[in-house]
Amino acid sequence: MTRPLEGRTAVITGSGRKGGLGEAIALRLAEDGANIVLSDIGTSRDAATPDSMIGGSSEMAEIAAAIQASGVAVSAKACDVRNWDEVQALADHAVETHGSLDIWVNNAGIGYIMKPMLDLAPSDWTAVIDVNLTGAFYGLRAAAERMVAQGRGGRIINIASQAAKSGFPCAQAYTASKHGLVGLVRSAAIELGAHGITVNNVCPNHVTTGLGAWQNSYFAERQGKSLEQYLADMAARIPMGRPGVPQDTANAVAFLCQDAAAYITAESMNVSGGEEPH
Repeated sequence: MTRPLEGRTAVITGSGRKGGLGEAIALRLAEDGANIVLSDIGTSRDAATPDSMIGGSSEMAEIAAAIQASGVAVSAKACDVRNWDEVQALADHAVETHGSLDIWVNNAGIGYIMKPMLDLAPSDWTAVIDVNLTGAFYGLRAAAERMVAQGRGGRIINIASQAAKSGFPCAQAYTASKHGLVGLVRSAAIELGAHGITVNNVCPNHVTTGLGAWQNSYFAERQGKSLEQYLADMAARIPMGRPGVPQDTANAVAFLCQDAAAYITAESMNVSGGEEPH
């Protein structure tokens, strides 16, 4: 079996929840031979990060144990991506523990603060922007610094969303944060291209992870539909006839990490079954 990422080290933020996108990405990159640094907030820090919506340290340890079966080195480190010092420490951990930092995936995000615009508090807006956009910038910045110093290029990938391309009700902060990632990669790619570092977004449509299941229930109730009808309507508007699964996003990330994607940068790749065509 070929392992195209053998000898490289990948950091995946927001990878501490079973069944989540971060876990799927970590497992997929491990299959390709990358050493893995799992990271999540670990424990609730405030009202914006409830235990029910975050990756805890014990769950992260379970995922790490599963990844070890791939025969790669794996470690886990808690990090609040809103905190620059913690992000810097996470990047240092990758280099000190595994010898390099070659891939950074900004997957941490808040997708559970969904309210009508007139009910959205300033603190709600700040919480979402701080994690989804500022946290991604912190990760990009920390990773790029180390990749430039290493002198052998690298891959930086943000998990954006269909919401990076289209607007959605009750998701003003979320949509704005994901649109912001499009501008972030377009700008960063220009500066980092000379160093052989690519910077891209992956933009999945709805994926029923644990967070996705909460979103399904929330929006079904708001639309006055049963959960079954809401899910059926969702599938009907997607040309491929189904919503995304974590593996779809993980496969796109894995492709962008490989040498075959070395000339792809500044892009926001849709992984939406044809639902988001631009």
